[in-house]
Amino acid sequence: MEVEKIRSKLEEEFIVYDVEKLEDGTRFYLHPKGEISKDLKIFLTQLAREYSVEFKERYGELILEIREAKSERVWINIVLLIATFLSTTFMGSVMFGLMDGILFSLAVMFVLGSHEMGHYFAARRWKMRTSLPYFIPFPTIIGTLGAIIKHKGPIPNRRALFDVGVAGPLVGIVASIIVILIGLSLPFKPAQIGETMIILGSPPLLDLLAKIVGYEEQFIHPMVFAGWVGLFVTFLNLIPVGQLDGGHIMRAMIGRRAEIVSRMMPMVLITVGFAISYIYKVSDSIWIFWGLITLFFAMYPHPEPVDDETPLDLRRLLLGIFTFFLALMCFTPVPFQVVKT
Repeated sequence: MEVEKIRSKLEEEFIVYDVEKLEDGTRFYLHPKGEISKDLKIFLTQLAREYSVEFKERYGELILEIREAKSERVWINIVLLIATFLSTTFMGSVMFGLMDGILFSLAVMFVLGSHEMGHYFAARRWKMRTSLPYFIPFPTIIGTLGAIIKHKGPIPNRRALFDVGVAGPLVGIVASIIVILIGLSLPFKPAQIGETMIILGSPPLLDLLAKIVGYEEQFIHPMVFAGWVGLFVTFLNLIPVGQLDGGHIMRAMIGRRAEIVSRMMPMVLITVGFAISYIYKVSDSIWIFWGLITLFFAMYPHPEPVDDETPLDLRRLLLGIFTFFLALMCFTPVPFQVVKT
């Protein structure tokens, strides 16, 4: 780390009144001379590609810490991957039997993993520091709460924000389509029908795929269910609120005005939920619940990219509109119902 070069750059816009050597880096104590320029933000963004760069305010002091980037503990990712495979296989086996449960588990892991790897490779393309996916095992109906990646450091510009935000849903949709088409080609009949049955609402994209292949059976293969999960998760992620994927995309497309959309979306979802409850005669629409959940996402403003002024090009704007159209193709008013047979 070239400490003197960094200090010289900082002194263009700060009074650097102390420098402290750390075990793994350097801490600069600063007093700003004015607004931080775009040039300095870009410099720090480039620095964040190799180091951990963090501004702090402590006891009224402005502090910049630049530390050596810690190596990823990949073993955690591997342990969570294995644990999630076991939990999804267990839940799949309970619903469909062991062999079909394994196929369901592999399909779900492929769909969710593809979504996160889309984010990962897009971030790496922009030289942003990001982790490998962390899968989350949990005893839900599918055995997991999905997967996440952790991004570290600033967002260079709106194009980078858009590319990273849009890559996950688009790759996830492609993975879901592949899994659904494979599942629709496989015969399936449940070994036995219990006292209760889950009826899935079919989104337009799934209806279209079934029509293309001429599928008219009553029951669907577990792999189709895994693809349905992918479409459902994609729609949830593409709701333009907070730091969901849809929030990232909208923020990149329209800038700070996205905060208005983000604050409105929870009420839109709650209103849609009540309308669906009335029209479809269901008492507990999931969209009311999800509207309440997104209230928390909307409370926190989206972090600004370093270059927040340069707008997106036309190609990205059109891709963003197309992505939100795909989200609507993944929407179903009543995703699932539990009925007694």
